[in-house]
Amino acid sequence: MPNDLTVVIQAGGKSSRMGESKPLLPFLGVPLIQRILERVHPIAQEVIIVSNNQSELDFLQVPIVNDSIPDKGAIGGLYTAMDVSENNYVAVVACDLPFVNPALLLAGLELLKLYGSDVAVPRIKEDYYEPLHAVYRRDTCKSAIYQTINANQRRLISWFPIVNVIEMDQAFCRQIDPEGHAFLNINTREDFLHAESIARNNSKI
Repeated sequence: MPNDLTVVIQAGGKSSRMGESKPLLPFLGVPLIQRILERVHPIAQEVIIVSNNQSELDFLQVPIVNDSIPDKGAIGGLYTAMDVSENNYVAVVACDLPFVNPALLLAGLELLKLYGSDVAVPRIKEDYYEPLHAVYRRDTCKSAIYQTINANQRRLISWFPIVNVIEMDQAFCRQIDPEGHAFLNINTREDFLHAESIARNNSKI
């Protein structure tokens, strides 16, 4: 287990397309966010959840924090991750990724340390990044995200041009995640049932 990695689970979305709280969806009988927590906990020195619905997640028995800068959407949650972490390296994952891949996060951490970069982010298609399954250098990224928020930019990656980014391309990711399930996210009931079916038929993921 790395002694310098914080994993932050983003659970602040409104789940509007799902129509109910995504973190609490019973994925194979276990709340979805608990499944994600159990997957990332072994690689983390510290785990934090960003959510404005703290009471519903108290059962997880890990720190739960509100957004440091309210009402800024997903980029506000990303800033909060940098703001509350005690470690210099921060892995950030969304609460709707049932197959979040710890090995891929550790690979990103290794790249940051090897090259002295600020962000290690999967890029699975042309101009399509996965910033909520990525690893960040805390202080540099916190400053850059803050600048972006002050400029009223809301895209999660709008601040990438002012930091040093390493892209983990599709070929790199598939070496670690051959089936490409790590980035399968749940937005609808159909997504949920599809992901459950995958998990039910392959206990190794």
